[in-house]
Amino acid sequence: MGENNITTFKKYTDRLDEVYKVASCASVLDGDTSLIQAGANAGEILIPKMEMDGMGDYSRSGGYTDGNVSLEMQTKKCDYDRGRRFTVDAMDNEETAGLAFGKLSGEFVRTKATPELDAYRFAKYSGILGIQTAIGAYTLGVEVLSAISTARLALDEAEVPEEDRYLFITPTLLELATNVTLNDAGKKAVLDSFKQIVKVPQSRFYTAIDLFDGKTAGEEIGGFKPAVGGFKINFMVVHKPSVMQYTKHGVNKIITPELNQTSDGWMFFYRSYGMAEVLDNKVKGIYLNRDTTAVTA
Repeated sequence: MGENNITTFKKYTDRLDEVYKVASCASVLDGDTSLIQAGANAGEILIPKMEMDGMGDYSRSGGYTDGNVSLEMQTKKCDYDRGRRFTVDAMDNEETAGLAFGKLSGEFVRTKATPELDAYRFAKYSGILGIQTAIGAYTLGVEVLSAISTARLALDEAEVPEEDRYLFITPTLLELATNVTLNDAGKKAVLDSFKQIVKVPQSRFYTAIDLFDGKTAGEEIGGFKPAVGGFKINFMVVHKPSVMQYTKHGVNKIITPELNQTSDGWMFFYRSYGMAEVLDNKVKGIYLNRDTTAVTA
């Protein structure tokens, strides 16, 4: 763990130099955990998957043609397990009027944990085999609207239900799309076809990311970065029932200096363990539109 760098205040102040970060973007896709059945092994869940034959000819003499139907359990695994521990010396906390530790947990979740989890989920869905994918670079609002319209039609052709479709898009492209000229206003109707439009900062919107382990040389700061060879995501349309997204186990706990047996400090522990998966029969419910140029550094 790196050394804490906390400026000692000589006078109380209620101001803190915080990092600007928006709340979670992907959380709107969180599912109902009551429908999840535990698997045989730790970290696994079971999801019912149904397959059946189509229609056959009816014979007036022989009657119905027999068909097959199968119900199997597909196994999905929890694939995200990350955490951190921080210690703030009791005197540092006292001399900063309680701000040092009082803001630590909230700032960490908001500025570190949440952006990473968003980035992980979008990158995970981008890499699922069989999703619908398009490539483009856009500078005009009408181009963005046309690309979104193409995405909507692709989902329609794949018979993805119109309900529960979410559009995730960068603020820059959404601004272009919503500020088209009056002559093109009719094209903006496509934006009304989604249950919700969610702005995703480009910093957490890539097709692939690298996660730092927090202990290897060069990775001590933890967090994530865009992976070389990946791409910026322009926008993504997700049909919510196509994904299995939830946090199975979350730890957000505090140990006071009195209970800390290793030092005279406040301790903060955070862990997030969960899943971001796509159901086998519903991969067409995800549409990815990415940039044309790969990340090089």
